Amino acid sequence: MKPEYDKQSQRLQYRDMRDQFVGALSAQDRALAFSRIPSPLTEHLQPGKIVAGYVAIGSEVDPSALLAQAHALGSEIALPHVTSKIAPMRFLRWSPGDDLMPGPFGLLQPAENCLECKPDVILTPLVAFDDQLMRLGQGAGHYDRALSMLDHSFAIGLAWSVQRAPAIASDIWDMPLNAVLTETSWITL
Repeated sequence: MKPEYDKQSQRLQYRDMRDQFVGALSAQDRALAFSRIPSPLTEHLQPGKIVAGYVAIGSEVDPSALLAQAHALGSEIALPHVTSKIAPMRFLRWSPGDDLMPGPFGLLQPAENCLECKPDVILTPLVAFDDQLMRLGQGAGHYDRALSMLDHSFAIGLAWSVQRAPAIASDIWDMPLNAVLTETSWITL
């Protein structure tokens, strides 16, 4: 494998690029970048559908405005719940305004007694993505394992445009996304 396609090297490179890009944005520009649901996504946000998001950390795309709009359209909301690096990630029901509990890796997540569910749409954080919609995550494999079990879910990576890589190092267990939403585009195969 070429060094430029090594996962750890790519994580360092694209985290740094993301941090620099987001650091140069005003707070208003950062908030507005993902404040509206693009029309291709609205077809997936129907009343009764379960939309999973996440609580952003650092320079990750913040999906809170998208989740609030999905909730207002009648979608149920879920967030991931993680207990350890090796335990499977579960999706638990959550409503905007509900309390969040601290979890491992600096995560904020629903309490573990919240109702578990299978999302119809999963908004995923990522470090980088490529034109084949392969996703480079943090490295623990939580989303890859979850997506492999939820094969009927529509997985959408949320990324800043600078996170688009020519190619992502991938293994046979890495799961591609169905789409990627950046501040400038909606990308599908």
